[in-house]
Amino acid sequence: MNIHPVQNQKNLTAFIELPYRLYKNDPIWIPPLRDEQRGQFDPKRNPLLDHCAWQLFLLEDAGQVIGRIAAFIDTLAVDFWKEAIGLFGYYECIPDPAAGGLLLEAARDWLRSLGMKSMRGPWSFVSQEWGMVVEGFEPSPVIMAPYNPPYYNDHLTSFGMEKVKDLLCWYVSAAEGHRLPERILKLTDAVQERYGVRIRQVDMKHYDREVQNIIELSNASIIANWGFSPVTEAEVQAMARDMKPIIQPKGVLFAEDRDGRPIGFAITLPDVNSLLKGLNGYLFPFGFIKLLWGIPRLRRYRMFALGVIPEYQGKAVDSLLYRALNDSLYAPDLWMEINYVLEDNWPMINAIKKLGAVPLRRYRVYEMKI
Repeated sequence: MNIHPVQNQKNLTAFIELPYRLYKNDPIWIPPLRDEQRGQFDPKRNPLLDHCAWQLFLLEDAGQVIGRIAAFIDTLAVDFWKEAIGLFGYYECIPDPAAGGLLLEAARDWLRSLGMKSMRGPWSFVSQEWGMVVEGFEPSPVIMAPYNPPYYNDHLTSFGMEKVKDLLCWYVSAAEGHRLPERILKLTDAVQERYGVRIRQVDMKHYDREVQNIIELSNASIIANWGFSPVTEAEVQAMARDMKPIIQPKGVLFAEDRDGRPIGFAITLPDVNSLLKGLNGYLFPFGFIKLLWGIPRLRRYRMFALGVIPEYQGKAVDSLLYRALNDSLYAPDLWMEINYVLEDNWPMINAIKKLGAVPLRRYRVYEMKI
């Protein structure tokens, strides 16, 4: 086995194509669109790379690619965390611990050579695509959520990596009889009356202004969360641009106070992954039609983000947003994954449990000193 850095477009293509071969017969994995995958490694399309040093590696055996990994340093994150933490991601490998060790060693040595003191991951070039599945390998992952076979965790722990944080997921299913508990209805009625909170849908006619609202609310509400690091205006605009074609306005809600000031938000995305099955990563010739026809009819969702400014935290505004989403999106076949919640975010966990959500999946982020 030999490992080498990705140095040209041919190498990059091999890097991108590996999971399509490894998971070819895996019924749980959903092939992402190849063009979107390539765009993650294109500085012209992914502005996160503007503040990253990064290197991709391929592992080959007898001329065949059998593994891949990315190592990178997000300089904004390092400055914000005030720790020399390098990141790794895009880990794919055959079921061979020795092969996994070579990949992780390459990433570790590259990060160490640039002065990093710790290695953390999996982490990707896309916002909130963190972690490795350790529990709940089924059903298939939702939009912008990772997937991996169980043995990847063994590769990481065998190399000496340890858990640094778990990320939890729940789901609600109307078909399985989920209804909001009566106490939640009474609580949110009281919250709305006491604080004069109004819930409204995103205004797609003023999309750019709404994006700015989300930026300001995010910065105020989640800046203290583990793993948070600043994003640039270019990154936000790129994500907003990519999400706009799939957003359903009824799934993006704002909470406002009596004066019309935004105090919270919730973003729920249609689970486009459920439409990508069978496309093998290609949008054309028929995938585009499938998406165009299918997105408005989807009843599967991922709750992507929710935030409330500190002034209103602990006042059940988050529960009010959950209720409003439930009312807005409800259908007899509604299914929604709440993804992710930090394992020690007890206010959020308690709120989700009170809503009657069912535990579904656990992701793990690993770290080691290097």
